[in-house]
Amino acid sequence: MSPDILMIGGFLLALILGAPVAISLGIGGMVGILAGLSPDMLATLGTNTYNSVAKYPLIAIPLFILTGLIFEYAGVAASLVRFAQALIGPRHGGLAVVVVLVCLIMGGMSGSGPADAAAVAMVMLPSMKRAGYPQPFSASLIAASSSTAILIPPSIALILYSIVVPGVDLRALFAAGLIPGVLAGLSLLLPAWLLARRYGWEDPDTTERPPLGESFRKALPALFAPVIILGGLRSGLFTPTEAAVVAVAYGVIVGTLIYRKLTLKDLWRLMGEAGITSGIVMFIIALAGIFAWAGTTLGTFRHLAEAMLSLSENGWVLLGLVMLLVLLAGMLLDAISIYLILIPILLPLMQHFGWNPVWFGILLAMNIAIGQFTPPVAVNLMVTTRIANIRLEQTLGWTMIFVLSMAVSLLLVMLVPGLALWLPEKLGYVVGAW
Repeated sequence: MSPDILMIGGFLLALILGAPVAISLGIGGMVGILAGLSPDMLATLGTNTYNSVAKYPLIAIPLFILTGLIFEYAGVAASLVRFAQALIGPRHGGLAVVVVLVCLIMGGMSGSGPADAAAVAMVMLPSMKRAGYPQPFSASLIAASSSTAILIPPSIALILYSIVVPGVDLRALFAAGLIPGVLAGLSLLLPAWLLARRYGWEDPDTTERPPLGESFRKALPALFAPVIILGGLRSGLFTPTEAAVVAVAYGVIVGTLIYRKLTLKDLWRLMGEAGITSGIVMFIIALAGIFAWAGTTLGTFRHLAEAMLSLSENGWVLLGLVMLLVLLAGMLLDAISIYLILIPILLPLMQHFGWNPVWFGILLAMNIAIGQFTPPVAVNLMVTTRIANIRLEQTLGWTMIFVLSMAVSLLLVMLVPGLALWLPEKLGYVVGAW
């Protein structure tokens, strides 16, 4: 049996037996080394794991995770919800529109779908229940809307993509994610609003409209967060990694001095939570280094790419197959694992067909976003159903509606690359091509 098959088989077997993704990647890499290289090459394990995480841009990941936790704890979601309600006003489907808008704004602070899902669900689920929305619908909508965080900068997934794919400007990726992110949000907003009108959820006569001026003043510190991050990047005031430091500092100021819900004790606890979450992410990245090195040295990734190329020489056909593969992976794995496992295989395809790496990165992110609320794993949906205290299977009908609507926005970005590339080109970033 070839080392390629043994390596992939070792990884899949460990995954099926219930081993964590990180451990499965490490086992697969070691099986490949033992099967196709000298056992002496196991001495490279330490070097490979260190080299995988010893990258300056990765510093941004724990810092943006901490930023999301700080804003979540400081009550930013509640202030944004109140402001959005004041803007939208009492109407059928008003709260559904508020959910999408707030998730889009929250995505510009944390870069994490599950974090946004938790923050928005805690605030919105009780209000939507009182307004007559079914809990399965509300949980599905919040889970789907919070998945746009993977597209709206600062996105942790896009940070990792810029590291894994050589020569990609993270600023260009951040800019490229804005229009597709808003498009994805609109594709969820329309069916949610239509369903609310059809079933008569949320009686406008019984809904109170918050005062616009007061709610705007209270939401202003939260609304400034994405402006500071993106404005600083655009002006060249700081790099994406430095932007993460600025975001944390701003979050601490907002939480302690403006909203006054964050104490030093809370900050210490949140730093611990961020450290645990970051440790899990870095552990996956470290052991994926073993898998990546073994696959590259053995030529496994090249062989898999050649096998995919043998299916069709038509770039659009193969792109469709890749999107289906990523969607299936997104239903089972987290975004970080998908990037680390699939990018080495997909890089040769990108180069062969000349797919723009920035556009392709956004397509992957949109696909993974759909996977975040598509069962069986559906990490965002798990968060919202747990808070709503309902079973995940109760949401399946509503979830499929949002999966199909976001798939339409994905198809639009596939067919019209300018939706992703226009803004970074306009801002003067290098989007490049293979």
